[in-house]
Amino acid sequence: MSDEKDTIEVDDDFVVEEPDETPPVPVETAKTNLSKRRTIDNLLEERRLQRQLADYDFDL
Repeated sequence: MSDEKDTIEVDDDFVVEEPDETPPVPVETAKTNLSKRRTIDNLLEERRLQRQLADYDFDL
């Protein structure tokens, strides 16, 4: 055994990445997406029915 102390090499190039300051965007669940889709479908169906009523000839 030697009396000399071993030296440890240290990399000074090591960079710590700081986390982003913005919080992550929450992922929407499938239930929420389905609810939005149903709402859109209902609005489109209502527009379609209103168009049909406007085009209907009431003077038969």
